[in-house]
Amino acid sequence: MLKAKWVHGLLLACLMLIGAPAQAGAPIVAAASDLQFALTEAAEQFREETGHTLRLNFGSSGNFRRQIAQGAPFELYLSADERYVQALYEEGYTQDEGVIYAIGRLVWLQRSGHDNLPSEDTPLAAVQSALEAQASGTTERIVLANPEHAPYGVAAQQALGHAGLWEQTEPLLVLGENVSQAAQFALSDDARGGLVAYSLALAPALNERSEYVLIPEAWHEPLRQRMVLTNQAGDVATAFYQWLQEEEGQSILRTYGFNDE
Repeated sequence: MLKAKWVHGLLLACLMLIGAPAQAGAPIVAAASDLQFALTEAAEQFREETGHTLRLNFGSSGNFRRQIAQGAPFELYLSADERYVQALYEEGYTQDEGVIYAIGRLVWLQRSGHDNLPSEDTPLAAVQSALEAQASGTTERIVLANPEHAPYGVAAQQALGHAGLWEQTEPLLVLGENVSQAAQFALSDDARGGLVAYSLALAPALNERSEYVLIPEAWHEPLRQRMVLTNQAGDVATAFYQWLQEEEGQSILRTYGFNDE
């Protein structure tokens, strides 16, 4: 799926000759928040190999798409929804159409020991339980990222709609600015849980205090995640873009539950 466009070894060799830049001058990367842990690990491994540091900014894909169009100095953009990248390309803000670097998955996430974890056959049973609790006067919040600008929020809304629960659940919803914030909210004391990225559920920082069940992929549109170099990209960002497409970068992404096709 991901094909090399440059000779990676030669480019890395050239970067080593340039010398490692200071953090202040490092290229700025705009990345979907489901990549918070995976991309941090990838950037560190890239730094160890090349000596070059990257400045990682995590947030909602939709907000980054708007900021790039407004002139934000991002050199590389990793979106959780390929449509944002395609729109920027059509508007002339990127070097090309970019490449799909991963396919994301959605999970139901809840605190460890909070209640019975739903089964794979009924992964949204906890949402139904929260609705039943509401009818008896107890409020348990359901968390997801804001569907207005977060692709995982859109997928969560679609999954709830597939199960016939979207309209009923709306009064219980708490919306995170992005899926990483939603994951933190989902583990709070007043939340029953939330619909968030599989990659975050696998991260040690969350995994040690939570449990999850995968949502069937057929319940929402595919989370086709695409990355692209902007027109401001320099050699270091270009090298990292290429590195993420090769086995080292893809291996890290697979560790965090991303599919590569």
